[in-house]
Amino acid sequence: MTPSPANSSLDADLELALRLADAADAQSLPRFDAADLEVSLKADRSHVTDADLATERAIRDLLAAERPDDGILGEEFGAGGDTHRQWIIDPIDGTANFLRGVPLWGTMISLAIGGVPTVGVVSMPALGRRWWGVVGRGAWTNGDGGYRPIQVSQAASLDEASVSFQSITQWADAGHLPELLALAERVWRDRAYGDVYSYMLLAEGRLEMVAEFDVKEYDIAAAVAIVRAAGGRFTAFDGSDSITDRSALATNGVLHDAVLELTRSAAS
Repeated sequence: MTPSPANSSLDADLELALRLADAADAQSLPRFDAADLEVSLKADRSHVTDADLATERAIRDLLAAERPDDGILGEEFGAGGDTHRQWIIDPIDGTANFLRGVPLWGTMISLAIGGVPTVGVVSMPALGRRWWGVVGRGAWTNGDGGYRPIQVSQAASLDEASVSFQSITQWADAGHLPELLALAERVWRDRAYGDVYSYMLLAEGRLEMVAEFDVKEYDIAAAVAIVRAAGGRFTAFDGSDSITDRSALATNGVLHDAVLELTRSAAS
């Protein structure tokens, strides 16, 4: 059961996105920590498993049957079709965790309309958790046999902020290590929870900032929709309103400008 957005079209899109997540879970979870998991390297030297491929295929098959006129962009099989209404899919975000038996991985599903992520679902079946949202209409998560609304925190000072930075190496490789160190010295708490889980903690009000680099649209689109639906702000690291900039900065909104000011000062 899910809350019903006021817009009937978006209601149908959200309902479909949740069923896409069901189809994804049915493929990915049985392969998690499997002794016969097939793992190979892609051209960019990142890992891909048989579960990544099967999960994206299952999502694509359902979309082909129910939304044949919509476009799709997926991590494993690329882009095709209409770009005005485009489903953006990461079948298993956190593949490195998946293949090592660490349960912090999930499927990311978003519908972008006019290039803007509007509907988002993130499913982390190894944790038994799911999050979903529609921009302008709210965000929710499951629990206790039902669902509950979620909202970003209202922390208004960096002294109160808990942040997730993904990895030191990632920031260093992007040339932003001075900004990371400045943030770590300024905020209350810094941790590297990693991948999509960090954004969901932000949407639930448990973190105030997440940032990362070298990300593609499918790495962040669902998180963009859910964080914004939960009242947060999501931009590129430089503050521009883009999901194609290969960087991400998500906050509770209240602290977004303060984070930008701090990082720009540290970089200068």
